[in-house]
Amino acid sequence: MNKPSSDYPAFSPYLSVRDAARALDFYVAAFGATERFRLLIPHTQTVGHAELLINGQLVMLAEENPQWGNKSPSTLGGSPATFCLFVPNADAALERAVAAGATVRSPTADQFYGFRSACVTDPFGYTWMLQHQIENVSPAEMQQRWMAMSSGSAEGCGSN
Repeated sequence: MNKPSSDYPAFSPYLSVRDAARALDFYVAAFGATERFRLLIPHTQTVGHAELLINGQLVMLAEENPQWGNKSPSTLGGSPATFCLFVPNADAALERAVAAGATVRSPTADQFYGFRSACVTDPFGYTWMLQHQIENVSPAEMQQRWMAMSSGSAEGCGSN
């Protein structure tokens, strides 16, 4: 097995978005991202590839290009993936994301699995769960709490 370069983790998301330059600005404003670099497509001056760090974790993105197989949530009618972003304070993170242009999917609340979390959709169609831990809960206790909930289903980003 080959090891990844020291500058790259073994796994990182690669987002396809409409208006990648605006997306980079959004992620900086909403999540405190740091842009590593961007490469522009010469004839269009759109972002062909960019890298940023969110809480020290690598996220790559590019302008949507269906000819290359890169389709954004806008083209697909939504995203089946949810990104889970651990933050120091979920309430503050929700406020910051909304101020930057995100839409609230679920407000901040304490969850049965021991986290305080909120869920937003960014202006590019991706869903982000913003959360911090409030207690340690074992898997067995999580199961008991889940079963005790009146509906038997967990609240979360996908339920709204």
